[in-house]
Amino acid sequence: MSSKLKKTQHSKIALLLTGGGARAAYQVGVLKAITQSMPRTAPLPFTIINGTSAGAINSAALACYASCAHLASKKLEWVWRNFSTSQVYKSDFLSVFSHLTRNILTSFQSEHINHPPASLLNNQPLRKLLNEILDLARIERNLHKNYLDAVSITASSYTTGDSVAFFQSLTQQPWQRAKREGQATRINVEHLMASSAIPMVFPSVNVYNHYFGDGSIHQLSPLSPSVHLGAEKIFIIGVDAPKELHPPGYQPHYPGLSNIAGHLLDSVFTDTLQSDLERLQRINRTLGLLPARDKHQELKQIETCIINPSQNFNMIAAQYYDDMPLAIKVLLRMIGVKKRSQSSLTSYLLFEKRYTQKLIEIGYQDGLKKLPEIRKFLELE
Repeated sequence: MSSKLKKTQHSKIALLLTGGGARAAYQVGVLKAITQSMPRTAPLPFTIINGTSAGAINSAALACYASCAHLASKKLEWVWRNFSTSQVYKSDFLSVFSHLTRNILTSFQSEHINHPPASLLNNQPLRKLLNEILDLARIERNLHKNYLDAVSITASSYTTGDSVAFFQSLTQQPWQRAKREGQATRINVEHLMASSAIPMVFPSVNVYNHYFGDGSIHQLSPLSPSVHLGAEKIFIIGVDAPKELHPPGYQPHYPGLSNIAGHLLDSVFTDTLQSDLERLQRINRTLGLLPARDKHQELKQIETCIINPSQNFNMIAAQYYDDMPLAIKVLLRMIGVKKRSQSSLTSYLLFEKRYTQKLIEIGYQDGLKKLPEIRKFLELE
């Protein structure tokens, strides 16, 4: 039986990859555990792929190789296993501090002058990397060959304050809801740069004459793109790691700027997903109580399965803190981020291979532990 025929007999399953900077290496490990349990020539078990922030980049890479799950996983793993900070943002002393100085000076100029986007770091190397490793034209071919139904990349508009899902599909129509919308387009590198532009850390990106930043900022309903694109099941790989436990008698310190910034990023990347899952579960329960004849035509029951890290990423990042370039460590120390700081900023910005390899391994082990449950959910049995 062909893979195309098999897909039509299965539920429409969406993959949702959340944001989290360097933490997204964890997603690669989970995907590795899943694909290793599949036949070598099998396509990805997801016909709808949705990504936000760093998860958007992983999503686009998977969509490029949707026809072969093993190849998609291996391509993604190779990049994350060999990462260095300089591939994501400029990290030498001259580049870091000249960029910072330029941003400070332009802040004193007239508001009528068209300033370059302000940011802590310059992520132009990431644009170069994405153009080198991604053949995004393959997405259209995979859509025509029925390996995919849709791919979406979520970004946040600084112009309108809306969450925008840029999606590529042969059949789906755009949608408009309160503070969120779906725009049909052909996915390109600018969408990925916009979605992964962590607020204040990386510069905003101009897409269609609107400035966009990280897709997690205004994303009140992370599940929305999957639902609008026709998903019947949604498999979610999150990066919401367990919190560090403090010993009895622990006295908290007054939170500094770095701690507050870390908490804001944690909130942006994780909080809305949990509330959206709770909302979906309430809808499912309500629909389950209604007789078939009274079912709401616009609502349907959607199954979800989520996997989150089993280990605290902040503690792991502290172990590899010294792997970061010296200029970045100096910059972070200026805002109060040190090796043993409680801030989670390091775990988002540490694009060094020993750290990403560790997160891949954690994701792989977590995936193996839940593999029977995941395979059942993905209808791979």
